[in-house]
Amino acid sequence: MAASSSETNRYLKQKQNRVLRYAVLRHSVIIFFLLTILLPLTWVLMLSIKSLPDSMRGNFWPRRFDFSHYGYVFDKIETLPYNLFNSIYVTGATVLITTFCAVLAGYALVHLKPRGGPFIVAIFLSSLYFPTRVVSIITVYEIQDYLGLINSTSGLILPYITLNLAISVLIMRSIFQLVPHELIDAARIDGAGPWRTLWVVGLPLAKNGLVVVIIVNFVTAWGEYLLCATLSNDQLVRTMPVVLASAHGGMGQWAWPRIAAVYIIVVLPGIIAFTFAQRLFFKGLMEGALKT
Repeated sequence: MAASSSETNRYLKQKQNRVLRYAVLRHSVIIFFLLTILLPLTWVLMLSIKSLPDSMRGNFWPRRFDFSHYGYVFDKIETLPYNLFNSIYVTGATVLITTFCAVLAGYALVHLKPRGGPFIVAIFLSSLYFPTRVVSIITVYEIQDYLGLINSTSGLILPYITLNLAISVLIMRSIFQLVPHELIDAARIDGAGPWRTLWVVGLPLAKNGLVVVIIVNFVTAWGEYLLCATLSNDQLVRTMPVVLASAHGGMGQWAWPRIAAVYIIVVLPGIIAFTFAQRLFFKGLMEGALKT
């Protein structure tokens, strides 16, 4: 009896050690990737508040803090306020229109069951396996040129919508699949039309997936470079990523601390948005928002 108890304790101890080693390994991997992301951002943040002499020394902690670079880039770089507004305008319009289309399409594919629904889903899925942004860039340029939208800030919205429209529709389709059909049928029996059913029943139950779609489209549109650089040649109509990529280091107006200040201005809205929406974002993922 004592031998059996000793063997059981030894087994439990070994199991506990395995669980502990697994937890240490898992947290080590998480910390590694966390530092991989945070250390460069922290370095750029510290660089943006260094004085010019401190930025040449390469030390992490500045001898003198200088916050004037943020004011400088807005005062001396004339197009920067317009570029920032362009990014906000294009990203906001892209997120709004793409989310609206994804909600309607996802709801219709699940609960209205249109003809050819499986074929439409197959097309959306197949489009995810092709580098459409690169392959179709010439066609996009020709269409934009035909429509007279070259070198237009508003002209960027339509190409941006196409970037994540397929995945957005698939996300909302997966979310609406989790909405019980009985609730939709009950709303119809009570006399609610398709629009009222979607607004009263569907959307409240799909809000977490809605957050996922908004975040995905926000990140993609805010950081998009290739289409904006291709479809515009006037600095005044371009967005912040293109302006940042065209900057050059040196002792002029684009000295390294000032480039870092612009970089922080570019990434800060995305960080703030994700900070407030992360709980709903991950909840939406756990509910099957990326189930296709």
